Amino acid sequence: MQDFDWSGANRRADGFLWALQQRRHLLTAVACAALLAACGGSDDGDAQVPPPTVSQSATATLAVLETTDLHFNVRSYDYFKLAEDKTYGFERTATLIRQARKEFANTLLVDNGDTIQGTALADYEAEVKPIPCSQQLSMYKAMGALSFDAGTLGNHEFNYGLPFLNQVLGGGLNVDGVDAGQKCAGNGYPAVLANVYSSKTQKPLVQPYAVLERTLVARGSDGKEVKLPIKIGVIGFTTPGIMNWDKRFLEGKVYTEGAVESAQKYLPELRAKGADVVVALLHGGMDGSAYSATMENPGLHLSKVAGIDAMVMGHQHSVFPDLSAKPAYSQAGVDNQAGTVNGVPAVMASSWGKALGVIQLPLQWDGKKWSVVKTGSKSELRNIQNKDAAGSAVFVDADPAIAPLIETQHQAAISYVKTPIGSTDFRMSTLFADVGDPGAIQIVNQAQQAYVANYIKSSLPQYANLPVLSVSAPFKSGFQGGKDFTDVAAGPMAIYNAADLYLYPNTVYAVKVNGADVKDWLEAAAQRFNQIDVNKTTEQQLISIFPGYNFDMFTTADMQYEIDVTQPKGSRIKNLSYLGKPIDKAQEFIIATNNYRATSGASFIPKLNGSSTIWASPDANRDVVIEYVRKNPQITRAVNGAAKSWRFAKVTTAGPVIFSSGVDAMSVAQAAALTGVSLSAADDGSGKGMAKYQIDFSK
Repeated sequence: MQDFDWSGANRRADGFLWALQQRRHLLTAVACAALLAACGGSDDGDAQVPPPTVSQSATATLAVLETTDLHFNVRSYDYFKLAEDKTYGFERTATLIRQARKEFANTLLVDNGDTIQGTALADYEAEVKPIPCSQQLSMYKAMGALSFDAGTLGNHEFNYGLPFLNQVLGGGLNVDGVDAGQKCAGNGYPAVLANVYSSKTQKPLVQPYAVLERTLVARGSDGKEVKLPIKIGVIGFTTPGIMNWDKRFLEGKVYTEGAVESAQKYLPELRAKGADVVVALLHGGMDGSAYSATMENPGLHLSKVAGIDAMVMGHQHSVFPDLSAKPAYSQAGVDNQAGTVNGVPAVMASSWGKALGVIQLPLQWDGKKWSVVKTGSKSELRNIQNKDAAGSAVFVDADPAIAPLIETQHQAAISYVKTPIGSTDFRMSTLFADVGDPGAIQIVNQAQQAYVANYIKSSLPQYANLPVLSVSAPFKSGFQGGKDFTDVAAGPMAIYNAADLYLYPNTVYAVKVNGADVKDWLEAAAQRFNQIDVNKTTEQQLISIFPGYNFDMFTTADMQYEIDVTQPKGSRIKNLSYLGKPIDKAQEFIIATNNYRATSGASFIPKLNGSSTIWASPDANRDVVIEYVRKNPQITRAVNGAAKSWRFAKVTTAGPVIFSSGVDAMSVAQAAALTGVSLSAADDGSGKGMAKYQIDFSK
């Protein structure tokens, strides 16, 4: 058996759980001295445990509870709008967790990554006023109140670099540029990750798996309650995309392996160490494509690896099982009714603490060991937002124990984001970015363009004669519902307003492409739209499932083009011109974008694989926007929000073409001079607080 260099953080995390569980429960006579009592950190007090009758058969249920993609949403609070938002937040998921622990005698609580990044509070603790080594991240402090059993790392755990990750996990990452001997407060639970390795040691960056020793409350064949030992294996996987997305932090320091390959390597070890049950923590979702070791969402393929009893998923911010009429996943092997993927019970619990994933695993004791009963499992999502009999939204109450734990940091982050930096004379919004309003995107492009152009002038004179342009996208475009739009009111601008303009902690990259590449890039972005049939008389949805954050666009008079949505994908960009002339396919351009697009945008154009990058800047796009507003504090519609590079090609359709956006928003469309847009219905029927709008392409 390979002797792994387990991270110090996880040794301490295991010790923390050991002490916690021993305080709560007494060991049984048959369970060995290393066993901990009561799966999942039950809230029950200590109780004397009678010796079990080990020779008899018994049954039990283990409820695996999943949080995923919390993105530092400890509170139900929007730091960009400085307002409570009850539709998300770990403080409400915590209530669901406590309820589940009362319902199930045996629980295993796991977190599936993308935990430490995503809000202004996260950035405040990582970059603005970094927390000291002795202090836990606010997210981890809140999770500590619920005593998580284990977790894995998502791609966003790497956004702030390896030294910061090492600190917040407690130390022990043996990798170049990091103090592996650092001993910090840590996260409070074992972190497992099987497919990321240190280049320095060729060993896993953190432990690939953990074997958690617990005691199950079971029912013997005589009908009496009995408590029996169990070993639960947890193994984690993240997306190999980290090597592109955070290349500046990771290149030469870590490397990745495919999830399937890592599972095949370590699952036999887990079983050899006595794991009765194995739960896979996959920070990834499902993609029907053929498997590859760099696959971003390999859930369909990982589920086929022998030895996995349950699988929790994430990364895609979607839901599984999905019992709606049009489920998010319907590939071969996916059974939404049964809640299984190739027969393996599975869940994906949305994002931001909106839901708790619950997998009920029936177990059978044969007198010596446990096995999972292949039939009889149940997978479900428990949402923090539901509807009452009248159809009105009802929200789970926040756990009152959570907010006080982070109140000081919460208020400090609010004070920081309120720092004034300028003003705007118009409402800067992405409510109608999908149909032509550049009001919240142009300033991002202006900031990126100026930043890259200045750097080229001073440091890359070999590119001084090439035009510098910029693309950006509506990062908030309604995916999460009617409040999921950038929406900065006219008037004073503070840091939180500028941060709302650029949601993610990406960094500015500059790529060199030619005119032909520009067209292909825009064709890829135009996948945002469904193909419209001009002869169809019934309603047609304009917006496809292609994410809004991939709808890259120019916002300058210099670059002009039309999008013909009646044409198939790849044939939609018409009349593309630069400086009033048809674009020269051979002409070279420098395009300011972000590190994600520049290094993992090969699906847009092959050159967006890192090979065309001429400058990987160290600065976050968001910070570049904030600084641009500081230097240009008087933001106006005329200068910063009216330049339209694109429009829809004029066509006449027999029936209505519709799309959804926020309610009571027609004034935004009118201010942006979108004459073809009209309100169709005040409620689009989705239950997400959205209105239905119609667009007339002939205007």
